[in-house]
Amino acid sequence: MKVILVTQTLDPEHGSLAQSLDLVRALAARVDELVVLCRDTRWDQVPENVTVCTFDAATKAGRALAFQRALAASSGSADAVVVHMVPTFLVLAAPLARARKLPLLLWYTHWHASRSLRLATRLCDVALSVDVSSFPLISAKVRGIGHAIDVGEFTCEPPVSHDGPLRLLALGRTARWKGLQTLIEAFRATELDATLELRGPSLTSDELLHREELTAAAKGDARISIEEPLPRAEVPALLCHADVLVSPAEPTEGATLDKAVYEAAACGRPVVTTNAALAPFLAGLPLELLAAPRDAASLAHVLSAVVQATVDERAAVGAALRQRVVEQHSLDHWADTVISIIREVRSPRGG
Repeated sequence: MKVILVTQTLDPEHGSLAQSLDLVRALAARVDELVVLCRDTRWDQVPENVTVCTFDAATKAGRALAFQRALAASSGSADAVVVHMVPTFLVLAAPLARARKLPLLLWYTHWHASRSLRLATRLCDVALSVDVSSFPLISAKVRGIGHAIDVGEFTCEPPVSHDGPLRLLALGRTARWKGLQTLIEAFRATELDATLELRGPSLTSDELLHREELTAAAKGDARISIEEPLPRAEVPALLCHADVLVSPAEPTEGATLDKAVYEAAACGRPVVTTNAALAPFLAGLPLELLAAPRDAASLAHVLSAVVQATVDERAAVGAALRQRVVEQHSLDHWADTVISIIREVRSPRGG
């Protein structure tokens, strides 16, 4: 089988896109040949059966033309095109894919339903997401297949008692919809023997501005720190060092299923969240981990209960969450499902 994967970049140091390398490795292990089309690459450990073709250019029109040329040159004998997170790439790929009867699969998990996403959803054969609820459009083409978490990389020893305060961690960009302002307000309202570390990049001018606002909101509370992002290779150790992950997303973005939640869960750490879409994932646990969104009092209540639980109670919750990630959200599960869907879609076309 030959598959073409279209993604933005292959960069192990990228703050939010480094996981693309995991997807490449997993798909490459399941196909004869994998062609990756991306704007640029900084990866020097490409699997032997993977060919990387870049199509960067100075202008948007130039990139579109370069992408279509790269796709035309690499699509001979291909069985499918999988587009990762950028609907515009699928729209650009559609004419050639249709002419060559190539199935088009779109992976997308985000709250924003752009015009390009609406068009890409009409053009694709299957739209893949973590869950039907994490795709912002209603379509019969959407299939929830779980996150692609490398459970071998994201794994920790069970938590044990340690000296000092309990360590709470919020991981991700300083985007307003992440709810970090509410988290700081909730944490400051408590007198918990705990620390709160906010760590992640600021990728836009508004995220930089919000970082300043968060710094001002945390001023005067020595328990709170706002730190720069770490390379992705260091994130598992960061999660293992933490006792609890907190993900306080705003309700308007509630359908976005934060990857950091599943990574922390894979590490056996309890995850406190305000995202109602995660209720099924958190159901039936001995600790309540779901707080109301944009509600500092509710979040403070849940944080207090988790911090005041025993280490054994938190360990039991973490173990149960890891098992759920292994069964429903592992990298192997994701890649196996993608290949199965390609075969399913390809079959009626005689491939």
